[in-house]
Amino acid sequence: MSKLIFWAIRIIPAIIMLQTLYFKFTAAPEPVHIFSTLMGEYEAYGRIGSGIIELIAGILLVYPKTSVFGAIFGAGTMSGAIISHLFILGIQVSYMNEQNNLINDKGSLFLSALITLTCCAIIIFQQKTFLINFIRQRI
Repeated sequence: MSKLIFWAIRIIPAIIMLQTLYFKFTAAPEPVHIFSTLMGEYEAYGRIGSGIIELIAGILLVYPKTSVFGAIFGAGTMSGAIISHLFILGIQVSYMNEQNNLINDKGSLFLSALITLTCCAIIIFQQKTFLINFIRQRI
């Protein structure tokens, strides 16, 4: 795999996960709606908790030696997001903003989760030998 492609499949999911942190950590209406739907009164814990996991994943993805661990965190988080979209939220997330306007993301969050999961899966598959050796050394 060329270095450019290797960098792209690491940077794309890192950017996707890191750019959503501002909205999660500032309690923007969209993530508050999503996590309220998923977790009820515990929405802040889910929103901040998933933000912290995505922050760690994004940082780990940037560095070649830790990218497989970031990919594991990212794949797990995005699997949860995709399952939530498919079974609870819907592909398109609609919510009311502060001005009482109906906002529809047109599936952009779902698409971002799919792209991130795909990139993370490629990283895990590409580095499976390293990961297997890492696990064997720890057992």
